[in-house]
Amino acid sequence: MKYEPDFSNPVSITPSEVMEYLYCPRFIYFMECLKIPQNEQRRLKVQLGRKIHKQKEKVNKTYFRKKINCTGKDIDVYLNSERHHLRGIVDEVLHLKDGTLAPLEYKFAEYKQKLFQTYKFQLVMQALLIQANYQQPVQRGFLVFTRSQHKLLAIEFSAADFKNMETILERMMYIIQTGFYPAGTRSTRRCVDCCYKNICV
Repeated sequence: MKYEPDFSNPVSITPSEVMEYLYCPRFIYFMECLKIPQNEQRRLKVQLGRKIHKQKEKVNKTYFRKKINCTGKDIDVYLNSERHHLRGIVDEVLHLKDGTLAPLEYKFAEYKQKLFQTYKFQLVMQALLIQANYQQPVQRGFLVFTRSQHKLLAIEFSAADFKNMETILERMMYIIQTGFYPAGTRSTRRCVDCCYKNICV
C-alpha cells in the first residue's frame, strides 16, 4: 500500500536536509528520529553561506536581468509548503517576461562544464516552493557560479523532475513519521568521514 504523508504533522524539511538524505538516507534517520545533530557540518554550512553572501554583493544584477528577460525579483525569500512538508529560503525569485517565475541560486563554486544532479534538485525544490506560494508556473531555474566569473546557467524543468522530487520528499517523511531505519548509501567512500559512522549499523 502506498504511504500517504500525514499533512496534519507540522514537520517540514529543508533543501539541505534533502541533500543529506540523497548523500545517505540514514542521515535523516539520525537527525530527525534520534535527534543526533551533526554540529561540525552545520558550522561549515554557515561559513559557506557567508562566503556566498559576500560573492552575491559583487554580481552585476542589472546584467543578469537583461540577459534572462527578468522584469523583477524578490530577494532572500523564505517560503513554506505544507503540501510538500518543505521550507527554505530562495536566493532570488525572478519574475520573467513570459509570465513565469524562476528561482536563482548562487553557488560558491567553479563551473566544471557539467551539471551536478544535486544542483538541479535544489532548484526543483525551490520551484515547488515558489509554485506553492505564488500560484504561478515555474518552468526553469538559474545558477550563478561565483568562482567562474559569475557564470549564469539556465536549467529547464520537466514534469518528471517535479514528480521525482515529490517522491523523494514522501520517502523522507515516511522515515521521519514512522521511525523506519533505511538502508545506507551504497558508496562506502562516503562512510569514511561520516559523523555517524560509529553508531551506524
